[in-house]
Amino acid sequence: MADVRREVIPEDTQVSDCGKKVRLHRVTGGTRHRALIVAFDHALVLGPIPGTEEPLAQIQRFAEAKIDAILLNLGLMRQFSNRIPDGPLPALIARIDWTTVWSARARDEGRRLHSCLLARPEDALRHGADAVLTYMVIGSGDAEFETKEVARTAEMARECERVGIPLIVESLARGKEVENPGDPKWLTRHTRMAVELGADAVKTDYSGAPDSMKGVVKGCPIPVLVLGGSRQASDEDALEVVRGAALAGAAGVFFGRNVFQAANMISFLQQARTVLDDTMTMEVNR
Repeated sequence: MADVRREVIPEDTQVSDCGKKVRLHRVTGGTRHRALIVAFDHALVLGPIPGTEEPLAQIQRFAEAKIDAILLNLGLMRQFSNRIPDGPLPALIARIDWTTVWSARARDEGRRLHSCLLARPEDALRHGADAVLTYMVIGSGDAEFETKEVARTAEMARECERVGIPLIVESLARGKEVENPGDPKWLTRHTRMAVELGADAVKTDYSGAPDSMKGVVKGCPIPVLVLGGSRQASDEDALEVVRGAALAGAAGVFFGRNVFQAANMISFLQQARTVLDDTMTMEVNR
């Protein structure tokens, strides 16, 4: 008879996998819910831009608006822990790296991009995080930079597996090789790279249309969260991105400036939630 051997998975690996699943569910709300996530990590790379003043008060407003999750740097996460408001809290996502990709000088002068780690997944867990998030940028034309991006992503994926916290990769196409960061060709490529490296979800650009974005989502076997990017011309334009992402089948949206720089932030969040819920209801009723 053939010697059929049963693979035994170490108990600590099973527990870590369980922890990742539970925490990712907190962040995304599960398969029958589209996540509304606010990015509030901008001040580290852009300074205190409009809407990021009085950060603790802003975070409290996000919590009161019942968003699903919020992205913070560890320092602000620590400060927030000293003023935790009453009532339910959003899931916490920890940004644990830094990049020059948003630097106007690097972008306009074609300077070499740089990135670095600021913390480890275990540090994020100690701060109360439900997930960690790191960048992965391709399209720069700099082989050394991109090699480090891939290696860093893989390293974080392995560490997240060991400690049981989900890894969300912000996969982007930026640099001299990229004419349109939202080109489905680029989106499909780097989101799949994130999958292959071990990400549990991706945060990435919108292609500009539901039909083209649908192909990106379909080709990515992990949740796709669409980022808002720069401030849209109006709240209505930003809501169109929310609607397009939802119609494409994305797991949710990951907005920053289009939330905290909205004409009426609470109203915008309520409208975004309605759009996300309505498109989910349409799918369930099909």
